[in-house]
Amino acid sequence: MADKHSHQEESTHSRLSVTVIQAKNIPWADWTTNADCYVSLWLPSSTNKILITKTISNSSEPRWNETFHFKISDNVKNMLYLALHDEDTVSKNDLLYTVAVDVENLDVGKPIKKTFPLNPEGNETLEVEFTVQKLSAQPEKLLTNGVLVSRAVSCLDVCVDMKNIPENVQGKRVVLAVEDSCERAHKIKLSSVRNTNNTDTCRFHCIRKWDPEVIAHLEGQKPEDADSLAKVPFKSLSFGVEEKVILPVETIKSLELNLKASHCPEKLDMRMEFDLCEDEKIFLQNRSKVSAAALKKVLNLERDLQADEVPVIAVTTTGGGARAMTALYGSLSGLKKMSLLDTVSYITGASGSTWGMCKLYEDPDWSHHDLARPIQEAQKILTSSKLSAFSFDRLAFYRDEMKKRAEMGYKTSVTDLWGLVIESMLHGGVNETKLSDQRKALNQGQNPLPLYLAMNVKDSDRTTLDFKEWCEFSPYEVGLFKYGTFIHSEDFGSEFFMGQLIKKLPESRLCYLQGLWSNIFSINLMDAWFAATTSENFWDRFTKDNVQHLDEEEALAKRREDPNLSLAKRSEDSTGAETRVIQPSGKLSSTVRDILTKRPIDGDQHNFLKGLQIHKDYCKHNGFTAFEDTKTRQCPNELTPFMDSLCLVDSAYYINASFPSLLREERKVDVILSFDYCLSRKFLSVEQTQTYCARQKIPFPKIQLSEEEKEHPKECYMFYEPDNAKAPIILHFPLVADTFQDFKEPGVKRSPEEHDDGQLSLSGFGSPYHLLNVTYSDKDFDKLVKLTEYNVINNEKLILQAVRDAIAHKQKSRDSGSI
Repeated sequence: MADKHSHQEESTHSRLSVTVIQAKNIPWADWTTNADCYVSLWLPSSTNKILITKTISNSSEPRWNETFHFKISDNVKNMLYLALHDEDTVSKNDLLYTVAVDVENLDVGKPIKKTFPLNPEGNETLEVEFTVQKLSAQPEKLLTNGVLVSRAVSCLDVCVDMKNIPENVQGKRVVLAVEDSCERAHKIKLSSVRNTNNTDTCRFHCIRKWDPEVIAHLEGQKPEDADSLAKVPFKSLSFGVEEKVILPVETIKSLELNLKASHCPEKLDMRMEFDLCEDEKIFLQNRSKVSAAALKKVLNLERDLQADEVPVIAVTTTGGGARAMTALYGSLSGLKKMSLLDTVSYITGASGSTWGMCKLYEDPDWSHHDLARPIQEAQKILTSSKLSAFSFDRLAFYRDEMKKRAEMGYKTSVTDLWGLVIESMLHGGVNETKLSDQRKALNQGQNPLPLYLAMNVKDSDRTTLDFKEWCEFSPYEVGLFKYGTFIHSEDFGSEFFMGQLIKKLPESRLCYLQGLWSNIFSINLMDAWFAATTSENFWDRFTKDNVQHLDEEEALAKRREDPNLSLAKRSEDSTGAETRVIQPSGKLSSTVRDILTKRPIDGDQHNFLKGLQIHKDYCKHNGFTAFEDTKTRQCPNELTPFMDSLCLVDSAYYINASFPSLLREERKVDVILSFDYCLSRKFLSVEQTQTYCARQKIPFPKIQLSEEEKEHPKECYMFYEPDNAKAPIILHFPLVADTFQDFKEPGVKRSPEEHDDGQLSLSGFGSPYHLLNVTYSDKDFDKLVKLTEYNVINNEKLILQAVRDAIAHKQKSRDSGSI
């Protein structure tokens, strides 16, 4: 297992020189002329800039012989993208081919010329020469968790002096640009009516080793005009000392820029570790004592359990809107009545079940009180009309709230509007509760730790089958655990760069997170197609780019030249990505893909991974590979750290369950009570999770069911593999009314007059519990709570047997020394 914690390491530097020589056999751009070709170079681990060659007009064999230089850190994954374009002055430039080259695969010290075949069906080629030379500069100190890398950051404060501004430039703006920075550019309006100091200031954050420069010019003037520019390289500045620059524009000679460079603190404002945070570890120690006492009582044990004998028990739930919220109360009430609620260490929710969780955690001691009161409160909410949430007054309120939120600096979307609607439906007005407030319910280990789940996806160009990453929310932290990066929950939505908090925003009200967790609107048409057909044959292939793996083709070519040559597989120790050529789909396919994959409504958020870079050994880290379920593993430039925003959606678009948080190795969960509140396909969530875990090599028991069991499910199933030591015991509770129809309590039969109380419609859109219904009758609400409570209590023996098995397994593991 790779290190769970972050550590410092030193990285040497190299200079990569890339000479774009020529292309050959490029097809005609239209019926009359050849293409007008240029090549762009993108190496985001070295610069924000996309470098381009000159354009060679009307040529099928353009020759450039242009050389570009990049300074690279050797411990970072350096992926160079070479893209061949056809320039078009009328419409959008056409991307013809892209070649992805891992610099790690290039030899050091000697030039190497490569001719890349661009099209397997044609003779198009691109000829490039690479040279990698080691630099003698002092090694750079990197902070890394083995997957991501944080590099030292410098700040530049630019102060514009507003004294003596001529009238002819009043109201115009000065453009201040540092392309190799997080912010890229600022614009400051020139006005003599400013603050008391007659100055205006902005700040840039830059990777220290990139040697960026600040460029200033008056808006409207051409930046390429050297006479109108002030160019100042960072390396020319004395750190900690304010320096003056005069903007060389004739009409405002008196305009002064005061520049001050400084080093940002080395301590990060995020946690780059795969391990649990200290707050959660302390919680688990406290909760273990509560759980041990409860287990001793409920199991009639003769002695206290030792700390290493106490199983970690968790509750996981599915989504389902108001149905999931209602059913959750019944499930927890059943555990409470059996004195088992105190044995639970985690509760995870998805979509609608998070509504109920958030209501419960408004009371810091909710699990120690009778649940009749919160159930009555929920009943009052879910049986009342929701029309007021859509009144003109509320709509005006939503508009004002969205405007205020945007002015504060948040990214806003219709998902925020949905969160405000949820707030109105569940609270009748503004609820100031925040996620971090739930820590009060955990400070003594008095309640289970709540975990909420969302999925980070691409806002376009990808379906959730292509790109999905779990984003976990707890009262302590928010994190993408595939990357081992976490921020304080109150900092979610603020702006980060390279692990530094660069713009702190007030913590969002909880409703905005509920909008994310139950964002039922962000599905794209491709996801809907997969959900309906479970097929990725026609449309998936029709909309994908054509990718060639040149390393494989090169190996085959060598084998053809020498039949005795062994075609060994790529070394497992190699961390270099394969060289690939990507040919974009055609215009028709591209248009279809845009229609199918564009998410009309998403939860756009500031990306707290922004700026962080990928470690060269990232794909060997166990923490990353366990949840590496995207098709971009060999495309590190397309991973989340290089994105400006997160696109967070309801996790139900992939699996309508919240297992992944509990399957993190660090949590060591032994027993999972899986409450499935779906009206159809009542084993789908657990079956999909088992398939997902098998693909990701995450320990999970096999889900084996007969067709009869699927057609007529009973109340509870135990899935357990004693020989699979790391797999949790799963107790799965489908939403069924089996013996409940005849028994109002376990062992207590219904009278004829009570027969109707056991009848629930749990299928089809005609069911009162269908997804879009958010208002129940008192009778329907009461029935669903009693059903889910009954199903738990009626399976007490099976639950206790699973707990005993987990204790025995922990004792056996301890005695054998495997813990």
